[in-house]
Amino acid sequence: MSPKGHKQHPYGTIAIVSADDFHIRRIEPGDDPAMAAVIRSVMTELGASGPGFAIHDPEVDGMSAAYGRPRHDYFVLVRDGEVLGGAGYGPLTGADETVCELRKMYFYPRARGAGLGARMLEHVLGQARAAGFTTCYLETLQSMTAARKLYQAFGFTPSGPMGNTGHFACDAYYTRTL
Repeated sequence: MSPKGHKQHPYGTIAIVSADDFHIRRIEPGDDPAMAAVIRSVMTELGASGPGFAIHDPEVDGMSAAYGRPRHDYFVLVRDGEVLGGAGYGPLTGADETVCELRKMYFYPRARGAGLGARMLEHVLGQARAAGFTTCYLETLQSMTAARKLYQAFGFTPSGPMGNTGHFACDAYYTRTL
């Protein structure tokens, strides 16, 4: 162990966040298949599996490598060794270097409704702020009501599309100052 509340990890020192028996930690290469399954399952469940959605991003099958680059990070929600969801951030392509994008925040249904999304979002936004970002942008769907309520509770306000994400099927855009 390093500083209190932190654990030494091959990718650096990370904070460990617990809620009951759920834990948030950085993604590891062994998590890639599980996180790809979460993304594909949840996006399909929510009707976001067609062209123009994140389900088709090349990084879905290699999240640990995609988010192992500078100013990128991805975290998984784990219970009893099972990956139940995740979220991350990275620079918003085509935007100012101070703007990050909240990326691929999805959870299996059994991990929803217990405040874990709020804990994850708080953790990810804190890490993005620590990485030097001053604004966070996200794209979602109007039909994802619970997600939009969470984002708004965290101070995200509606905006127009920004950057070049390739997610042309999204229809709701938000930003927040970090």
